[in-house]
Amino acid sequence: MLLSDVQPEKEYVVTKINSTDHELTSFLFSLGCYEGEKISVITKKKNSLVLAVKDSRYSIDIPLAELIDVES
Repeated sequence: MLLSDVQPEKEYVVTKINSTDHELTSFLFSLGCYEGEKISVITKKKNSLVLAVKDSRYSIDIPLAELIDVES
């Protein structure tokens, strides 16, 4: 399922980053968002998500969240 479709406050594992843009995947990797990493959505808003990755929190927009596949 896509990260944009998950329930807040539940932990998921990133299974795939659906982008051929190397710069974008490098950016996500620098945030700690890569295949096999645990991730959770803290809050969902209309145009963005607040994520918890490792010990950090990040805000990303919905189009970016739609590139990240996760499983529970």
